[in-house]
Amino acid sequence: MVLEIRLSNMFSFRDEVTLDLQAAKIQSKKARELEGNLFSVDGEQMLKSIALFGANASGKSNVIKAVRACVGIVRSSHNYNADTKFDISPFKFEDGADKPSSFYIRFLLDKVEYEYTFSFIHNEITTETLYYYPNGRRSLVFARDESRGTEKKDIYEFKAVIKRPFDVADNTSKKTLYISRASQMDREIARKIFLFFCNDIVFDYQVADKDLLEKLFKERKEQMLEVLRTADSDIIDFKIQENTITTYHRTNPTLPFDFDTEESEGTKTLFRMMLKMIGIIHENKLMFVDEIDNSLHTQLVEFIIGMFNHSDHAQIIYTTHNTHLLNTDFQRRDQVYFVNKRDDGSSDLYSLYDFKDFRDTLDMEKAYLQGRFDAIPYISTLTL
Repeated sequence: MVLEIRLSNMFSFRDEVTLDLQAAKIQSKKARELEGNLFSVDGEQMLKSIALFGANASGKSNVIKAVRACVGIVRSSHNYNADTKFDISPFKFEDGADKPSSFYIRFLLDKVEYEYTFSFIHNEITTETLYYYPNGRRSLVFARDESRGTEKKDIYEFKAVIKRPFDVADNTSKKTLYISRASQMDREIARKIFLFFCNDIVFDYQVADKDLLEKLFKERKEQMLEVLRTADSDIIDFKIQENTITTYHRTNPTLPFDFDTEESEGTKTLFRMMLKMIGIIHENKLMFVDEIDNSLHTQLVEFIIGMFNHSDHAQIIYTTHNTHLLNTDFQRRDQVYFVNKRDDGSSDLYSLYDFKDFRDTLDMEKAYLQGRFDAIPYISTLTL
C-alpha cells in the first residue's frame, strides 16, 4: 500500500506537490460516519480513495501521467539504450528544462515501510535513494549521487543489505535506475521493490489480451454477476466463447446480445473496469484512473468508489469532473484534492483539508462551484 507520493518539475508541475494517503485527524460526526473509507496500519489511519478535481487543462491528468511515467522508468530502465528518452517533460516555462525532476514514494511492503526516490535531468538519472524501516527505525539501503564524481565508489553509498552491491553499480548506466538493475541481477530487496512497482500499482483497467480476458471472465464470472446485480444492471448472465462475449438481459433471458456491437459504451466500460477492479480490490492494490466518469452514470461512479471504500485496504486515486462526488456524506475532506492552474502556467495540488474554515456541515459541491477552492474554469461572456 502507498502512504505518500511527491512529484516536482514534471509536465505542468514546477514546484513539489504531495499526495498524502495518510488520513488527517478529523473528529467531526460526518468523518466518524465514514470510518469505512479508512484502514489502519500500526495505529495509523490510511485513505482508501482520493479524488482529484480541477478545470480542463488545470493539470489534474498530469498527476497520474507523471506517476505512470516514473513507475514506467522503474519497470523498464534496465532495458534502456543510450538514445532512450524518458517519457516525462520538465516544466517548460522559466528554466525548468535545466532543473532536475524528482519522484518520491513511501509505501508498505510485507509490513515494512520503504522510502524510495530518484531524480533525473536531460534523460539521465542524477540521484537515487532507498531507505527502509526494518525495526521501526529509518535505515539507508543505498544512496546514489552522480555529481560526486566518475567512480562508482564515489557515486554510491551502501549499507549491508544488498549482496555484492558494486557488481550491480558497475552494470548500472546513467540511464538506468539501480533498483531496476539490481532486481534484474536477482538482489532480494531490489526484486521485492521492483515487483511492487510492477504488480501493486495499476493504471489500466482495460484488458487488451483476449486470452487473458477469457481467463478473467471464467475466474470472476460469479463475482462479476454479483457486482452487476448490485449496480442495477439489466444483464443477468454472460458467456465467452472463441473470444466473443455474449450477454443476456433480464427482459428476455434467452435472447443473446453481442457484447462488442450491441451493448452501450457505458456497459462495456463498466464490464472491463469491473473485471480488472475485482482483482485489484481483492488483492489490495493501488489503482490510478484518469477521468473515471467517462461513459459512466454518476451513481455507477459512486458505486465503483464505494467498492474501494468497502475493501480491506485497496486504494484508488482518480480524476473526475463529477461535482456530485463533492459530498461530505460520501467522502472526507482529506480525500478531496484540487488541481489549479496558476498565472505563471504551473499547476498546484492541494487538499480540501487545507481549508481550515470549511466545516463538514457545509455544502462541499456548492462551495467548489462558487470558486471557494479555486480549481474551476473562469469563463468570460462570449459575443458572436
